[in-house]
Amino acid sequence: MPTNLLVLSLLLAISFLFYGYNCLYSPKMATEFIRFGLTKSQRQGTGVLQILGALGILAGTIYPGIGLAAAVGLSVLMLLGFGIRLKIRDSFVQSFPSFLMLVLNLWAAFLFYEFWMAPA
Repeated sequence: MPTNLLVLSLLLAISFLFYGYNCLYSPKMATEFIRFGLTKSQRQGTGVLQILGALGILAGTIYPGIGLAAAVGLSVLMLLGFGIRLKIRDSFVQSFPSFLMLVLNLWAAFLFYEFWMAPA
């Protein structure tokens, strides 16, 4: 596995495990989801998807097809998150993390695809 993909995978996995846990258990995150106009179930679903995505990214270090699927799924999740931030007119600073995570996940998806499809 290329070093850049391994480092990116670890960074994304740690980030999404952290954010997923916070979605499930942090009162501050619960308040944020209310501000976004989302329900408790949507917050919990987001947290579960983030944790599953993080685990998929980690699994991708061994099975790149799983990493590709996880990176694409997390990209969709971050695109939706960025869209919500735009909808509620958050500032650039508030919106930037979701956009950055979208870009990083798209990059990871590309790298997983390249690694998976590379001739053996």
